[in-house]
Amino acid sequence: MKKYKPTSAGRRDGSVIEYKKKLTSTKSKPHKKLTLGMKNTAGRNSQGRITAHYRGGGNKRKYRVIDFKYNKKDIPAVVETIEYDPYRTGFIALVLYKDGERRYILAPQKLKAGDEIVISEKAKIKAGNRLPLGKIPVGTFIYNIELKPGAGARLARSAGNYAEVVAHDGGYTQIKMPSTEIRKVISTGWASIGAVSNEENRLVDLGKAGRARHRGLRPKTRGSAKNAVDHPHGGGEGRSPRGHRRQRTKQGRPTGKGQKTRSPKKYSNNLIVQRRKPGRLMRGNK
Repeated sequence: MKKYKPTSAGRRDGSVIEYKKKLTSTKSKPHKKLTLGMKNTAGRNSQGRITAHYRGGGNKRKYRVIDFKYNKKDIPAVVETIEYDPYRTGFIALVLYKDGERRYILAPQKLKAGDEIVISEKAKIKAGNRLPLGKIPVGTFIYNIELKPGAGARLARSAGNYAEVVAHDGGYTQIKMPSTEIRKVISTGWASIGAVSNEENRLVDLGKAGRARHRGLRPKTRGSAKNAVDHPHGGGEGRSPRGHRRQRTKQGRPTGKGQKTRSPKKYSNNLIVQRRKPGRLMRGNK
């Protein structure tokens, strides 16, 4: 992590990740066959209505096609490069399989060029290898976790994140999520060993509004500053209290600041062994 000297108001308190120490090369271009052009929707759906607020603008980016299905089993692969991906917080790795095919995968911590990985039921417990959950020992850190066998990785994919195998019981594996929630996942689903790379990402201080705009993030307006028609916290004479007990989102749902937001009818409620601890007790906010 590099911190800037306060040579200006924009540089004061700003920090950046030292990519030269983390990546194979900061000037190499992505593998062309694994890149796509991606349209910037600015948070709008197919009808042109804003569904994700405060997005728009930003630098033009190429999308890297990441392999989340990991369907090349029992074929060893060698890591060629560790690269930056503008669409995700973790780093990605370009791997060359023994049959000659190249793919991008989400890189774990401590993975470097020249390392060998394999997706196999008999793989060693080593960072980057991928196994069924039922074959992973208790206490192992994992990421890229499948909820259904063959459906592809869904859980623990952002920078520095990992889950921990807690127990095996009745065809299910209990894992402790980054949110501190403990839940059951079917043991025939697959997961990668290790933790996602770029763990310093959460420590970055942008320092100035311009760096946020380069990422496609627009300024956020407080709900209490809006009109009553635009937000549940809006309206009133002068600086008014929100008028109800719990904080709400623009859609009127409770926010996650110390409040339970999970739907009581969610399909996976019967798989939750222990609910997450809301607020400051969550990992990363201690």
